[in-house]
Amino acid sequence: MPPAPAPLVPDDDLYARLELGEDASPEAIELAWRALLKRHHPDIAGESEAALERAKRINVAHDWLSDPSLRARYDLSRLPPGIASRGPAARAAYARRPGRGWRPPPRHPAAPRPPRRAPTTRPDLIHGEPAQRLARFLGRVERLTPDELDRLAEAEPPPIAFLATIRRFLTTDARASFAEAERALEARVPHERWAETGLREALLGVAAELVLAPFLDDTLAEPFRSRARERLLRAWDASLEQPRWGPNGAEVGALLRRVSAMTPAEVTAFIRACAGIPGDDRPWPASLDREEDETLRISAHLAARDLSAAIPVAGLAPAVAVRAQRLAGRQGHVVALRHAYPGARFTSLVAPFVAATGGGGAADTGSGPDVRRAR
Repeated sequence: MPPAPAPLVPDDDLYARLELGEDASPEAIELAWRALLKRHHPDIAGESEAALERAKRINVAHDWLSDPSLRARYDLSRLPPGIASRGPAARAAYARRPGRGWRPPPRHPAAPRPPRRAPTTRPDLIHGEPAQRLARFLGRVERLTPDELDRLAEAEPPPIAFLATIRRFLTTDARASFAEAERALEARVPHERWAETGLREALLGVAAELVLAPFLDDTLAEPFRSRARERLLRAWDASLEQPRWGPNGAEVGALLRRVSAMTPAEVTAFIRACAGIPGDDRPWPASLDREEDETLRISAHLAARDLSAAIPVAGLAPAVAVRAQRLAGRQGHVVALRHAYPGARFTSLVAPFVAATGGGGAADTGSGPDVRRAR
């Protein structure tokens, strides 16, 4: 028998039907579908022709957007003809423009982290009544260290679109409870830090998991519920009780001191030794996964930021100063991840700095500390 013909692509706006943006995650699609059906199912809205048609269209939108292959077909059908005919690279570039595109949510974070010191200060966010868990969380927020605040600010927050989707479908009581938790958080975080979008969204993600758990449990089936919990807590898990620069903090600290003491001649020699290296290059070890190793990604980002700020640039032309700062940041990034590079690769990455300065904190090409993955 010949294969069944592929279903026709709907001419309806499936994203609008679910009240979602085109970058909606699978969890957002599942949540919107279930929440809208609860409102518009004929058993609730009445068995009028309009109600039946709306419920049907909501289900069709979910069927297409929850299936990766069908969603890809639907998204392709919506591309301008000039883009759709130019091949995968052009389509991918079009999808990445602001406000468009979608990629699967990161898998479970498995970033290396050093052995923990006991006792832990992490609050128990699993056991007890919701009010108790929220109180533990708020108490810990009051004790966040400057490094933890910086890590939260640099972490990948829960998708803002997903948090917005959650808010849209909340009941009046749930919306009020979440607003109260948001006010409590704002009161416990320094005002100037609360203004930082990444930090604020990271903390609101945890609050959403704690305050809105009944709503999420009722609205999202597995595996979407587990993925949503993972995304809401990911920044928190990757930031608490972590060294600022990760498991190679001692090496980054030594490098920071050496960079801070560089002479103008050494800075100039460093820039010359880095000829042909893009200043914004941040080489990622092949043994690590950018998506999974969020804890290390934050550590490397902070190391790069701190080294960039440390290099002496007084007296340099503005463009040269920016170049020096970017290259110093690259060096901090590399040393923060030094245990993950093969020895020869690490040696080649630090060679320009070694040639210009004699090494200091960057000359050690050992494999680094024994770092275990978090489970």
